[in-house]
Amino acid sequence: MTTASPTSVDPAPTPSGTDPGGGVLGGRFRALTLGIVSVVLVIAFEATAVNTAMPTAARQLDGLGLYAFAFSGYFTTTLFALVVSGQWCDRRGPLRPLFTGIAVFGTGLVVAGTAPGMWVFVAGRAIQGLGGGLVIVALYVVVGRAYPERLRPSVFAAFSSAWVLPSIVGPLVSGAVTQHLGWRWVFLSVPVLILLPLAVMGPALARSEREHPVPRGADFDRRRTLLAAMAAVGAGLLQYAGQRRDLVGLLPGIAGAALLVPAVLGLLPKRTLRAGRGLPTVILLRGVAAGAFFAAEAFIPLMMTTQRDFSPTLAGLTLTSGGLSWALGSWLQGRPGAERYRGAMIRGGFVLTAVAIAGAALVLIPAVPAWTASVAWGVGGVGMGLTVASVSVLMMKLSAPEDAGANSAALQMSDALGNVLLTGLAGVLFAALGGGSPAAAHEGAGAAGSPGAFAVILLVMAAVAALGALLAGRVRTRA
Repeated sequence: MTTASPTSVDPAPTPSGTDPGGGVLGGRFRALTLGIVSVVLVIAFEATAVNTAMPTAARQLDGLGLYAFAFSGYFTTTLFALVVSGQWCDRRGPLRPLFTGIAVFGTGLVVAGTAPGMWVFVAGRAIQGLGGGLVIVALYVVVGRAYPERLRPSVFAAFSSAWVLPSIVGPLVSGAVTQHLGWRWVFLSVPVLILLPLAVMGPALARSEREHPVPRGADFDRRRTLLAAMAAVGAGLLQYAGQRRDLVGLLPGIAGAALLVPAVLGLLPKRTLRAGRGLPTVILLRGVAAGAFFAAEAFIPLMMTTQRDFSPTLAGLTLTSGGLSWALGSWLQGRPGAERYRGAMIRGGFVLTAVAIAGAALVLIPAVPAWTASVAWGVGGVGMGLTVASVSVLMMKLSAPEDAGANSAALQMSDALGNVLLTGLAGVLFAALGGGSPAAAHEGAGAAGSPGAFAVILLVMAAVAALGALLAGRVRTRA
Protein backbone atom coordinates (compact mmCIF):
# COMPACT_ATOMS: atom_id res chain seq x y z
CA MET A 1 0.00 0.00 0.00
CA THR A 2 1.57 3.18 -1.05
CA THR A 3 0.97 6.41 0.74
CA ALA A 4 1.00 9.94 -0.57
CA SER A 5 1.48 13.44 0.74
CA PRO A 6 0.62 16.77 -0.92
CA THR A 7 3.50 17.77 -3.14
CA SER A 8 3.94 21.50 -3.45
CA VAL A 9 0.44 22.00 -2.10
CA ASP A 10 -0.53 25.44 -0.91
CA PRO A 11 -4.28 25.24 -0.30
CA ALA A 12 -6.20 28.37 -1.07
CA PRO A 13 -8.11 29.80 1.88
CA THR A 14 -11.76 28.92 2.03
CA PRO A 15 -13.97 31.88 1.27
CA SER A 16 -15.60 33.43 4.26
CA GLY A 17 -19.17 32.67 5.05
CA THR A 18 -21.15 29.66 6.04
CA ASP A 19 -20.66 26.24 4.63
CA PRO A 20 -24.02 25.30 3.20
CA GLY A 21 -22.90 21.83 2.20
CA GLY A 22 -22.65 20.35 5.69
CA GLY A 23 -20.32 17.35 5.84
CA VAL A 24 -18.25 15.71 3.13
CA LEU A 25 -21.37 13.89 1.94
CA GLY A 26 -23.58 16.97 2.19
CA GLY A 27 -25.28 18.28 -0.90
CA ARG A 28 -22.46 20.64 -1.81
CA PHE A 29 -19.63 18.13 -1.57
CA ARG A 30 -21.30 14.77 -2.16
CA ALA A 31 -20.45 14.33 -5.85
CA LEU A 32 -16.90 15.56 -5.42
CA THR A 33 -16.27 13.34 -2.39
CA LEU A 34 -17.70 10.24 -4.04
CA GLY A 35 -15.71 10.96 -7.19
CA ILE A 36 -12.28 11.46 -5.64
CA VAL A 37 -12.71 8.58 -3.18
CA SER A 38 -13.77 6.37 -6.10
CA VAL A 39 -10.56 7.30 -7.93
CA VAL A 40 -8.52 6.29 -4.87
CA LEU A 41 -10.58 3.09 -4.66
CA VAL A 42 -9.77 2.22 -8.29
CA ILE A 43 -6.06 2.93 -7.78
CA ALA A 44 -6.07 0.81 -4.62
CA PHE A 45 -7.85 -2.03 -6.40
CA GLU A 46 -5.34 -1.86 -9.24
CA ALA A 47 -2.43 -2.04 -6.79
CA THR A 48 -3.75 -5.09 -4.96
CA ALA A 49 -4.85 -6.78 -8.19
CA VAL A 50 -1.44 -6.29 -9.82
CA ASN A 51 0.32 -7.96 -6.88
CA THR A 52 -1.87 -11.00 -7.44
CA ALA A 53 -1.57 -11.18 -11.23
CA MET A 54 2.11 -10.25 -11.57
CA PRO A 55 3.68 -13.71 -11.01
CA THR A 56 1.52 -15.25 -13.73
CA ALA A 57 2.18 -12.35 -16.12
CA ALA A 58 5.95 -12.55 -15.61
CA ARG A 59 6.07 -16.30 -16.20
CA GLN A 60 3.89 -16.23 -19.31
CA LEU A 61 5.97 -13.40 -20.78
CA ASP A 62 9.22 -15.26 -19.95
CA GLY A 63 10.21 -12.24 -17.90
CA LEU A 64 10.98 -13.44 -14.38
CA GLY A 65 14.40 -11.83 -14.65
CA LEU A 66 12.64 -8.46 -15.04
CA TYR A 67 10.04 -9.15 -12.37
CA ALA A 68 11.22 -6.39 -10.03
CA PHE A 69 11.30 -3.89 -12.91
CA ALA A 70 7.53 -4.22 -13.19
CA PHE A 71 7.27 -2.69 -9.71
CA SER A 72 10.25 -0.36 -9.55
CA GLY A 73 9.54 0.97 -13.05
CA TYR A 74 6.24 2.32 -11.75
CA PHE A 75 7.90 4.20 -8.89
CA THR A 76 10.77 5.42 -11.06
CA THR A 77 8.51 7.46 -13.32
CA THR A 78 6.40 8.50 -10.33
CA LEU A 79 9.46 10.36 -9.01
CA PHE A 80 9.29 12.70 -11.98
CA ALA A 81 5.50 12.97 -12.11
CA LEU A 82 5.21 14.03 -8.45
CA VAL A 83 7.27 17.15 -9.03
CA VAL A 84 5.59 18.01 -12.33
CA SER A 85 2.10 17.56 -10.91
CA GLY A 86 2.78 19.73 -7.88
CA GLN A 87 3.97 22.62 -10.01
CA TRP A 88 1.24 22.13 -12.61
CA CYS A 89 -1.44 22.23 -9.89
CA ASP A 90 -0.01 25.39 -8.36
CA ARG A 91 0.10 27.09 -11.76
CA ARG A 92 -3.17 25.96 -13.40
CA GLY A 93 -5.19 24.19 -10.70
CA PRO A 94 -5.72 20.42 -10.24
CA LEU A 95 -8.28 19.78 -12.99
CA ARG A 96 -5.89 19.33 -15.92
CA PRO A 97 -3.19 17.28 -14.16
CA LEU A 98 -5.86 15.07 -12.57
CA PHE A 99 -7.63 14.19 -15.80
CA THR A 100 -4.36 13.97 -17.72
CA GLY A 101 -3.01 11.63 -15.05
CA ILE A 102 -6.07 9.40 -15.19
CA ALA A 103 -5.79 9.19 -18.99
CA VAL A 104 -2.07 8.36 -18.81
CA PHE A 105 -2.70 5.80 -16.05
CA GLY A 106 -5.35 4.10 -18.17
CA THR A 107 -3.04 4.11 -21.20
CA GLY A 108 -0.35 2.36 -19.17
CA LEU A 109 -2.84 -0.32 -18.13
CA VAL A 110 -3.75 -0.97 -21.76
CA VAL A 111 -0.07 -1.14 -22.81
CA ALA A 112 0.69 -3.61 -19.99
CA GLY A 113 -2.42 -5.68 -20.68
CA THR A 114 -1.60 -6.07 -24.38
CA ALA A 115 2.17 -6.43 -24.02
CA PRO A 116 3.74 -9.08 -26.28
CA GLY A 117 6.87 -9.27 -24.11
CA MET A 118 8.19 -8.31 -20.71
CA TRP A 119 9.98 -5.12 -21.75
CA VAL A 120 6.76 -3.71 -23.22
CA PHE A 121 4.97 -4.78 -20.05
CA VAL A 122 7.52 -2.86 -17.96
CA ALA A 123 7.03 0.16 -20.24
CA GLY A 124 3.30 -0.01 -19.55
CA ARG A 125 3.96 -0.04 -15.81
CA ALA A 126 6.24 3.00 -16.22
CA ILE A 127 3.46 4.85 -18.06
CA GLN A 128 1.15 3.96 -15.20
CA GLY A 129 3.64 5.50 -12.78
CA LEU A 130 3.55 8.79 -14.66
CA GLY A 131 -0.22 8.86 -14.46
CA GLY A 132 -0.32 7.76 -10.83
CA GLY A 133 2.10 10.49 -9.78
CA LEU A 134 0.03 13.16 -11.52
CA VAL A 135 -3.22 11.88 -10.01
CA ILE A 136 -2.29 11.48 -6.36
CA VAL A 137 -0.84 14.99 -6.01
CA ALA A 138 -3.81 16.52 -7.85
CA LEU A 139 -6.25 14.75 -5.52
CA TYR A 140 -4.58 16.28 -2.47
CA VAL A 141 -4.71 19.72 -4.08
CA VAL A 142 -8.42 19.23 -4.79
CA VAL A 143 -8.99 18.56 -1.10
CA GLY A 144 -6.94 21.60 -0.12
CA ARG A 145 -8.80 23.95 -2.48
CA ALA A 146 -12.36 22.64 -2.54
CA TYR A 147 -13.01 21.69 1.10
CA PRO A 148 -13.04 23.92 4.18
CA GLU A 149 -10.34 23.12 6.72
CA ARG A 150 -12.72 21.40 9.13
CA LEU A 151 -13.69 18.79 6.52
CA ARG A 152 -10.22 17.91 5.22
CA PRO A 153 -9.40 15.34 7.94
CA SER A 154 -12.60 13.47 7.06
CA VAL A 155 -11.65 13.36 3.38
CA PHE A 156 -8.13 12.13 4.14
CA ALA A 157 -9.60 9.48 6.46
CA ALA A 158 -11.82 8.37 3.58
CA PHE A 159 -8.68 8.09 1.40
CA SER A 160 -7.18 5.63 3.89
CA SER A 161 -10.44 3.72 4.29
CA ALA A 162 -10.66 3.33 0.52
CA TRP A 163 -7.75 0.86 0.70
CA VAL A 164 -9.49 -1.56 3.06
CA LEU A 165 -12.08 -3.03 0.67
CA PRO A 166 -9.59 -3.52 -2.20
CA SER A 167 -7.23 -5.29 0.22
CA ILE A 168 -9.96 -7.87 0.79
CA VAL A 169 -11.69 -8.05 -2.59
CA GLY A 170 -8.78 -7.26 -4.91
CA PRO A 171 -6.88 -10.56 -4.55
CA LEU A 172 -10.10 -12.60 -4.86
CA VAL A 173 -11.28 -10.84 -8.00
CA SER A 174 -7.83 -10.61 -9.58
CA GLY A 175 -7.04 -14.24 -8.78
CA ALA A 176 -10.32 -15.46 -10.26
CA VAL A 177 -9.85 -13.36 -13.41
CA THR A 178 -6.23 -14.52 -13.78
CA GLN A 179 -7.17 -18.19 -13.45
CA HIS A 180 -10.30 -18.22 -15.62
CA LEU A 181 -9.86 -15.37 -18.13
CA GLY A 182 -6.14 -14.62 -18.08
CA TRP A 183 -3.92 -12.05 -16.39
CA ARG A 184 -4.31 -9.55 -19.22
CA TRP A 185 -7.92 -8.88 -18.27
CA VAL A 186 -6.81 -7.75 -14.81
CA PHE A 187 -5.12 -4.80 -16.50
CA LEU A 188 -7.59 -4.24 -19.31
CA SER A 189 -10.65 -4.11 -17.07
CA VAL A 190 -9.44 -1.36 -14.73
CA PRO A 191 -9.68 1.52 -17.30
CA VAL A 192 -13.40 0.80 -17.58
CA LEU A 193 -13.76 1.23 -13.80
CA ILE A 194 -12.29 4.74 -14.04
CA LEU A 195 -15.16 6.02 -16.22
CA LEU A 196 -17.74 6.16 -13.43
CA PRO A 197 -15.63 8.26 -11.01
CA LEU A 198 -14.85 10.66 -13.86
CA ALA A 199 -18.52 11.05 -14.72
CA VAL A 200 -19.44 11.70 -11.07
CA MET A 201 -16.54 13.99 -10.23
CA GLY A 202 -16.08 15.95 -13.44
CA PRO A 203 -18.92 18.51 -13.13
CA ALA A 204 -18.32 19.03 -9.40
CA LEU A 205 -14.59 19.58 -9.93
CA ALA A 206 -15.20 22.00 -12.79
CA ARG A 207 -17.61 23.94 -10.58
CA SER A 208 -15.02 24.07 -7.81
CA GLU A 209 -12.42 25.51 -10.19
CA ARG A 210 -14.89 28.21 -11.28
CA GLU A 211 -15.61 29.11 -7.66
CA HIS A 212 -11.93 29.13 -6.65
CA PRO A 213 -10.03 30.37 -9.71
CA VAL A 214 -6.29 29.76 -9.58
CA PRO A 215 -4.18 32.90 -10.01
CA ARG A 216 -1.53 32.40 -12.63
CA GLY A 217 1.49 31.30 -10.64
CA ALA A 218 5.18 31.46 -11.31
CA ASP A 219 6.77 29.47 -14.09
CA PHE A 220 7.80 25.90 -13.48
CA ASP A 221 10.87 25.53 -11.26
CA ARG A 222 13.13 24.21 -14.00
CA ARG A 223 15.89 23.24 -11.58
CA ARG A 224 13.58 21.07 -9.47
CA THR A 225 11.98 19.54 -12.55
CA LEU A 226 15.44 18.75 -13.94
CA LEU A 227 16.50 17.16 -10.65
CA ALA A 228 13.38 14.99 -10.68
CA ALA A 229 14.13 13.88 -14.25
CA MET A 230 17.74 13.14 -13.29
CA ALA A 231 16.55 11.03 -10.34
CA ALA A 232 14.16 9.02 -12.50
CA VAL A 233 16.64 8.42 -15.33
CA GLY A 234 19.47 7.69 -12.90
CA ALA A 235 17.40 5.15 -10.98
CA GLY A 236 16.38 3.46 -14.23
CA LEU A 237 19.98 3.22 -15.46
CA LEU A 238 21.14 1.74 -12.15
CA GLN A 239 18.43 -0.89 -12.30
CA TYR A 240 19.34 -1.75 -15.88
CA ALA A 241 23.01 -2.07 -14.95
CA GLY A 242 22.12 -4.26 -12.00
CA GLN A 243 20.11 -6.59 -14.19
CA ARG A 244 22.98 -7.03 -16.66
CA ARG A 245 25.75 -7.61 -14.09
CA ASP A 246 28.49 -7.49 -16.74
CA LEU A 247 31.02 -5.04 -18.19
CA VAL A 248 28.44 -3.75 -20.66
CA GLY A 249 26.29 -2.66 -17.73
CA LEU A 250 29.15 -0.80 -16.06
CA LEU A 251 28.75 2.36 -18.15
CA PRO A 252 25.00 2.85 -17.55
CA GLY A 253 25.62 2.05 -13.88
CA ILE A 254 28.18 4.84 -13.56
CA ALA A 255 25.95 7.24 -15.51
CA GLY A 256 22.97 6.33 -13.33
CA ALA A 257 24.87 7.01 -10.11
CA ALA A 258 26.19 10.30 -11.51
CA LEU A 259 22.61 11.41 -12.19
CA LEU A 260 20.90 10.00 -9.12
CA VAL A 261 23.22 11.14 -6.33
CA PRO A 262 23.18 14.91 -7.03
CA ALA A 263 19.44 14.74 -7.78
CA VAL A 264 18.68 13.12 -4.43
CA LEU A 265 20.91 15.60 -2.61
CA GLY A 266 19.04 18.46 -4.28
CA LEU A 267 15.53 17.11 -3.72
CA LEU A 268 15.83 16.04 -0.07
CA PRO A 269 16.65 18.22 2.96
CA LYS A 270 20.30 18.61 3.92
CA ARG A 271 21.82 15.82 6.03
CA THR A 272 19.00 13.40 5.09
CA LEU A 273 21.37 10.74 3.72
CA ARG A 274 23.56 11.14 6.82
CA ALA A 275 20.56 10.66 9.14
CA GLY A 276 20.97 14.08 10.73
CA ARG A 277 19.02 14.44 13.94
CA GLY A 278 15.42 15.59 13.71
CA LEU A 279 13.73 16.24 10.40
CA PRO A 280 16.44 14.73 8.13
CA THR A 281 16.11 11.34 9.88
CA VAL A 282 12.32 11.58 9.80
CA ILE A 283 12.44 12.06 6.01
CA LEU A 284 14.98 9.25 5.61
CA LEU A 285 12.96 6.77 7.66
CA ARG A 286 9.95 7.15 5.40
CA GLY A 287 11.98 5.82 2.47
CA VAL A 288 13.56 3.06 4.58
CA ALA A 289 10.17 1.83 5.80
CA ALA A 290 8.40 1.98 2.43
CA GLY A 291 11.32 0.48 0.51
CA ALA A 292 11.91 -2.48 2.82
CA PHE A 293 8.23 -3.38 3.19
CA PHE A 294 7.14 -3.02 -0.42
CA ALA A 295 10.26 -4.61 -1.91
CA ALA A 296 9.53 -7.68 0.22
CA GLU A 297 5.80 -7.52 -0.56
CA ALA A 298 6.47 -7.50 -4.32
CA PHE A 299 8.09 -10.95 -4.13
CA ILE A 300 5.77 -12.70 -1.67
CA PRO A 301 3.03 -13.63 -4.20
CA LEU A 302 5.71 -14.99 -6.55
CA MET A 303 7.25 -16.93 -3.67
CA MET A 304 3.91 -18.44 -2.67
CA THR A 305 3.03 -19.52 -6.23
CA THR A 306 6.45 -20.99 -7.05
CA GLN A 307 7.52 -22.43 -3.70
CA ARG A 308 4.21 -23.46 -2.10
CA ASP A 309 2.14 -24.06 -5.27
CA PHE A 310 -0.46 -21.48 -4.31
CA SER A 311 -3.01 -20.36 -6.87
CA PRO A 312 -2.83 -16.66 -7.84
CA THR A 313 -5.89 -16.02 -5.66
CA LEU A 314 -4.41 -17.58 -2.52
CA ALA A 315 -1.05 -15.95 -3.13
CA GLY A 316 -2.68 -12.53 -3.33
CA LEU A 317 -4.77 -13.19 -0.22
CA THR A 318 -1.53 -13.70 1.70
CA LEU A 319 -1.09 -9.92 1.61
CA THR A 320 -4.65 -9.09 2.71
CA SER A 321 -3.81 -9.25 6.40
CA GLY A 322 -1.23 -6.51 5.92
CA GLY A 323 -3.73 -4.10 4.39
CA LEU A 324 -6.19 -4.61 7.23
CA SER A 325 -3.67 -4.45 10.07
CA TRP A 326 -2.08 -1.31 8.58
CA ALA A 327 -5.34 0.50 9.39
CA LEU A 328 -5.13 -0.88 12.94
CA GLY A 329 -1.59 0.42 13.39
CA SER A 330 -2.59 3.86 12.10
CA TRP A 331 -5.51 3.91 14.54
CA LEU A 332 -3.32 2.94 17.48
CA GLN A 333 -0.81 5.73 16.90
CA GLY A 334 -3.63 8.27 16.88
CA ARG A 335 -5.05 7.33 20.27
CA PRO A 336 -5.09 9.97 23.03
CA GLY A 337 -1.78 10.14 24.84
CA ALA A 338 0.15 8.44 22.05
CA GLU A 339 2.11 11.61 21.25
CA ARG A 340 4.39 11.07 24.26
CA TYR A 341 5.58 7.79 22.74
CA ARG A 342 6.00 8.90 19.12
CA GLY A 343 9.68 7.92 18.89
CA ALA A 344 9.05 4.59 20.60
CA MET A 345 6.19 3.81 18.21
CA ILE A 346 8.44 4.47 15.21
CA ARG A 347 11.11 2.16 16.60
CA GLY A 348 8.54 -0.47 17.56
CA GLY A 349 6.95 -0.27 14.12
CA PHE A 350 10.29 -0.93 12.45
CA VAL A 351 10.93 -3.88 14.77
CA LEU A 352 7.53 -5.39 13.91
CA THR A 353 8.21 -4.85 10.20
CA ALA A 354 11.62 -6.53 10.41
CA VAL A 355 10.16 -9.49 12.31
CA ALA A 356 7.34 -9.80 9.78
CA ILE A 357 9.63 -9.82 6.73
CA ALA A 358 11.92 -12.40 8.32
CA GLY A 359 8.87 -14.41 9.42
CA ALA A 360 7.54 -14.52 5.86
CA ALA A 361 10.81 -16.18 4.81
CA LEU A 362 10.03 -19.10 7.12
CA VAL A 363 7.52 -20.50 4.61
CA LEU A 364 10.49 -21.48 2.45
CA ILE A 365 10.98 -24.29 5.00
CA PRO A 366 8.57 -27.06 3.88
CA ALA A 367 7.66 -28.01 7.46
CA VAL A 368 6.41 -24.49 8.24
CA PRO A 369 2.68 -23.96 7.53
CA ALA A 370 2.02 -21.74 4.52
CA TRP A 371 -0.37 -19.53 6.52
CA THR A 372 2.66 -18.29 8.46
CA ALA A 373 3.26 -15.74 5.70
CA SER A 374 -0.21 -14.26 6.15
CA VAL A 375 0.24 -14.02 9.93
CA ALA A 376 3.65 -12.43 9.46
CA TRP A 377 2.29 -9.88 7.01
CA GLY A 378 -0.45 -8.98 9.47
CA VAL A 379 2.26 -8.16 12.01
CA GLY A 380 4.11 -6.14 9.39
CA GLY A 381 0.98 -4.15 8.57
CA VAL A 382 0.65 -3.06 12.19
CA GLY A 383 4.30 -2.02 12.18
CA MET A 384 3.91 0.00 8.99
CA GLY A 385 0.75 1.67 10.27
CA LEU A 386 2.58 2.76 13.41
CA THR A 387 5.70 3.87 11.55
CA VAL A 388 4.35 5.66 8.48
CA ALA A 389 1.64 7.60 10.31
CA SER A 390 3.99 8.54 13.16
CA VAL A 391 6.68 9.69 10.74
CA SER A 392 4.11 11.90 8.96
CA VAL A 393 2.89 13.40 12.23
CA LEU A 394 6.43 14.06 13.41
CA MET A 395 7.36 15.63 10.07
CA MET A 396 4.57 18.17 10.42
CA LYS A 397 5.51 18.84 14.05
CA LEU A 398 9.14 19.55 13.10
CA SER A 399 8.23 21.76 10.13
CA ALA A 400 7.74 25.50 10.25
CA PRO A 401 4.39 26.48 8.66
CA GLU A 402 6.11 27.95 5.61
CA ASP A 403 8.10 24.72 5.11
CA ALA A 404 5.28 22.21 5.57
CA GLY A 405 4.57 21.86 1.84
CA ALA A 406 8.22 21.41 0.86
CA ASN A 407 8.83 18.90 3.64
CA SER A 408 5.69 16.97 2.70
CA ALA A 409 7.02 16.78 -0.85
CA ALA A 410 10.39 15.57 0.45
CA LEU A 411 8.65 12.89 2.52
CA GLN A 412 6.82 11.59 -0.53
CA MET A 413 10.00 11.76 -2.60
CA SER A 414 11.79 9.68 0.02
CA ASP A 415 8.96 7.14 -0.13
CA ALA A 416 9.27 6.79 -3.91
CA LEU A 417 13.08 6.65 -3.81
CA GLY A 418 13.01 3.94 -1.17
CA ASN A 419 10.66 1.88 -3.32
CA VAL A 420 12.76 2.35 -6.45
CA LEU A 421 16.15 1.60 -4.92
CA LEU A 422 15.24 -1.30 -2.64
CA THR A 423 12.87 -2.98 -5.09
CA GLY A 424 15.58 -2.57 -7.72
CA LEU A 425 18.11 -4.14 -5.33
CA ALA A 426 15.72 -7.02 -4.74
CA GLY A 427 15.49 -7.54 -8.49
CA VAL A 428 19.27 -7.59 -8.83
CA LEU A 429 19.55 -10.17 -6.04
CA PHE A 430 16.78 -12.25 -7.56
CA ALA A 431 18.43 -12.35 -10.98
CA ALA A 432 21.95 -12.85 -9.59
CA LEU A 433 20.86 -15.85 -7.51
CA GLY A 434 19.15 -17.59 -10.41
CA GLY A 435 15.61 -16.69 -9.44
CA GLY A 436 14.78 -15.23 -12.82
CA SER A 437 16.85 -17.44 -15.08
CA PRO A 438 15.13 -18.75 -18.21
CA ALA A 439 16.13 -22.29 -17.28
CA ALA A 440 14.28 -22.06 -13.99
CA ALA A 441 11.24 -20.53 -15.61
CA HIS A 442 10.93 -23.38 -18.13
CA GLU A 443 11.37 -26.15 -15.57
CA GLY A 444 7.88 -25.49 -14.28
CA ALA A 445 5.98 -23.12 -12.03
CA GLY A 446 7.36 -24.67 -8.89
CA ALA A 447 10.95 -24.29 -10.03
CA ALA A 448 10.81 -20.70 -11.23
CA GLY A 449 12.57 -18.74 -8.56
CA SER A 450 15.03 -20.55 -6.30
CA PRO A 451 14.28 -20.67 -2.55
CA GLY A 452 17.69 -19.14 -1.88
CA ALA A 453 16.86 -16.07 -3.98
CA PHE A 454 13.66 -15.41 -2.03
CA ALA A 455 15.39 -16.02 1.30
CA VAL A 456 18.18 -13.55 0.57
CA ILE A 457 15.75 -10.85 -0.60
CA LEU A 458 13.56 -11.16 2.50
CA LEU A 459 16.44 -11.31 4.94
CA VAL A 460 18.12 -8.28 3.35
CA MET A 461 14.88 -6.29 3.61
CA ALA A 462 14.45 -7.43 7.21
CA ALA A 463 17.94 -6.11 7.90
CA VAL A 464 17.04 -2.76 6.29
CA ALA A 465 13.97 -2.52 8.55
CA ALA A 466 16.15 -3.35 11.56
CA LEU A 467 18.47 -0.52 10.53
CA GLY A 468 15.45 1.76 10.58
CA ALA A 469 14.79 0.72 14.18
CA LEU A 470 18.37 1.68 15.09
CA LEU A 471 18.03 5.08 13.40
CA ALA A 472 14.66 5.80 15.04
CA GLY A 473 16.39 7.28 18.09
CA ARG A 474 17.59 10.17 15.92
CA VAL A 475 14.13 11.47 15.05
CA ARG A 476 14.25 13.89 17.97
CA THR A 477 16.81 16.63 18.30
CA ARG A 478 18.96 16.91 21.39
CA ALA A 479 17.57 19.15 24.12
